[in-house]
Amino acid sequence: MSKTLTSSSFTPWNISERDFPKLGSPSEQLEFLLNYAILAPSGHNTQPWLFRIAHETIELYADRTRALPVNDPLDRELTISCGAALLNLQLAIRHFGYTDVVKTFPNPDDSDLLAHIWLGDPREETEEEHLLFATMTRRHTNRLPFQNWDIPETLLSIMKKSTIAEGAWLEIIEGEDLRNAVADLIAEGDRIQLADPHFRRELAAWIHSSRIITRDGMPTYAKSIRQLLDFATPIIAHVIRTFDIGRGQAAHNRELALGSPVLAVLGTEEDTPAAWFSAGQALERVLLLGQAVGVSASFLNQPIQVIQLRPKLQTLLNKSGYPQIILRLGFGSQVKPTPRRGVSEVLLHE
Repeated sequence: MSKTLTSSSFTPWNISERDFPKLGSPSEQLEFLLNYAILAPSGHNTQPWLFRIAHETIELYADRTRALPVNDPLDRELTISCGAALLNLQLAIRHFGYTDVVKTFPNPDDSDLLAHIWLGDPREETEEEHLLFATMTRRHTNRLPFQNWDIPETLLSIMKKSTIAEGAWLEIIEGEDLRNAVADLIAEGDRIQLADPHFRRELAAWIHSSRIITRDGMPTYAKSIRQLLDFATPIIAHVIRTFDIGRGQAAHNRELALGSPVLAVLGTEEDTPAAWFSAGQALERVLLLGQAVGVSASFLNQPIQVIQLRPKLQTLLNKSGYPQIILRLGFGSQVKPTPRRGVSEVLLHE
């Protein structure tokens, strides 16, 4: 019989702050705080991060064994995902009463080591930090259509300021002509990617049935495939691997983009690993700010992932710097979380 996803696959989402070891050692406290870092989003839910606790310090590493060489050949999105994990960790440290002390890229000879993090002096979290921490376990990528409800301009303004504070920028795609042009690029990106058999095989490798025990990848429901069709996942994966379905996917995602209340591009002034890392922190802050008031998000990054389309997006934006993420934002129905690896599975030992 096929094994099904068990509740243990989702245990990380049920972390309780009441379990924080107040009287424990710094190492025990740091290990507990990692329960929040692992809730960050990542491409194909690869969860490409590793941690080591050494000398009362957390070391954050990029796990390049979980890279997507076709979709993300430079590990740009992988690094963004690790930046999002860092932001979660920072918020958790502040919530439990400490200053977070962070040194990024501490060893030029080790490109996998992205940050050192340790507990600083006691401090109280701000009201905003408390709000963001409280939303962390409720943030889930929502690929379903959104309601046709406006997002408050005040929230968008706060999101823009928050990205600047993290070393990035957020540009809202406004005007019918510009929205259509960006949606056209998204559709073109779909057609190009899905015409590539290597891309299709890589994507199919990370899609699995909800009947399979796994703590990573994308269950069918996360790809908006109805649960009744879950039994057909092997067939769906075979179709993705074997056939060019780009035209249909392009039409679907173009409609999804145009039907979203807000399309936005998150970018940075530079296009370096350090900038990507900052973009991840900015991204997670935006996602948590939205979730705090019920605004969901998902990603339509095709024009950035396809190398020949990225300059076209830059030209459309008429903005200095480099687009890193395309977000769709809106009010949507509640969605299930995706599985997560537990801390013990991402913790390196000496």
